[in-house]
Amino acid sequence: MSDVEELRERLALVRDPELGAPITELGMVGDVTLRDGVATIAVALTTAGCPLRHQIERDVREAARGIDGVRRVDVRYAVMSPDQRATLLRRARSLAQDRAPSTTIPSGAPVIMIGSGKGGVGKSSVAANLAVALARTGRTVGVLDADVWGFSLSRLLGISGDIAVRDAKMQPLVAPAGAGEVRLLSMGLLADEERALLWRGLMVQKAVAQFIEDADWSGIDYLIIDTPPGTGDIAMTLARILPRMGLLLVTTPHHAAQRVAARSADFARKSSIRVLGVIENMSALTCHCGERHALFGEGGGRLLADEIGVPLVASIPLRPDISEGGDQGRPVAFDEDDGVFATLARRVIDDLAPPPGAAGCTARLLDALARAVEPA
Repeated sequence: MSDVEELRERLALVRDPELGAPITELGMVGDVTLRDGVATIAVALTTAGCPLRHQIERDVREAARGIDGVRRVDVRYAVMSPDQRATLLRRARSLAQDRAPSTTIPSGAPVIMIGSGKGGVGKSSVAANLAVALARTGRTVGVLDADVWGFSLSRLLGISGDIAVRDAKMQPLVAPAGAGEVRLLSMGLLADEERALLWRGLMVQKAVAQFIEDADWSGIDYLIIDTPPGTGDIAMTLARILPRMGLLLVTTPHHAAQRVAARSADFARKSSIRVLGVIENMSALTCHCGERHALFGEGGGRLLADEIGVPLVASIPLRPDISEGGDQGRPVAFDEDDGVFATLARRVIDDLAPPPGAAGCTARLLDALARAVEPA
């Protein structure tokens, strides 16, 4: 396979943010060259001012960087002709008919995977507090605890009970959280917390798939997925089932943790998962006297973010009340209006994973084209 063929294969993993179809199949990719480490990619947009242009460019760059030897990516834009737009409409309709919906996750609900390269970085605590902070803004937040072996979110969120099944769909357990609510599915609601699950391979993959495909996630505004550390079967299953998923990568300031987390970013890039940003957890401890102690080192989160070309979206201090809140089943985000998790939630809503809503230039164009080409 030539380098250009490999690059085109990588671009086939990039999906239009609204239509959910590969941009190559929609006719959005033109000339592609790779010379002297520089990948030049022509992308055709439906309109010159498409508000999702930056997201498409970011995903294209992520895909190209997954190829060894690519040092720089140049994205060159063009605007589709009327004939090209009509062709895109036909392709989009055909692809939509071929893809039967396999989940009840609303099409406009961003799916955010909380991942890490290694355990012990506080990933589940971040997931629980982010979910609560989003719910406090009035959103309905689905939470999937996909850490099948190390499930903890039912305890962290203080949610317990039996999972009911209605119309062949598992019903997440609901907990009010401020103005909105949190809806949780976790192995912790099905299994004995004191017993180890001796599951491997296909059993784990099937369990995760059922939590997505055989569950009622209708009505949620966001889906937060807590995953086990690393890049194993669960992460690969999620990448296959939820191709539009984004990743928030959690690390500690320690440089060794940062190096391990970089491998998770590499996995995301090769799986065409958009890396939304880096969260540095346990950044420092400030004692009662006001003195700051960097118990786990400094700078790892910033180094990781700069290395993989994404923003450092939050630095969460080492605070005893965060741990205590998890032990009590009441995350600190329940009681903070302007804390670090409230700030993180606003960043997610405004910049990282806003619901498409009014931003959809392609959807509006397709509607207009449909009215123009279809008989009354």
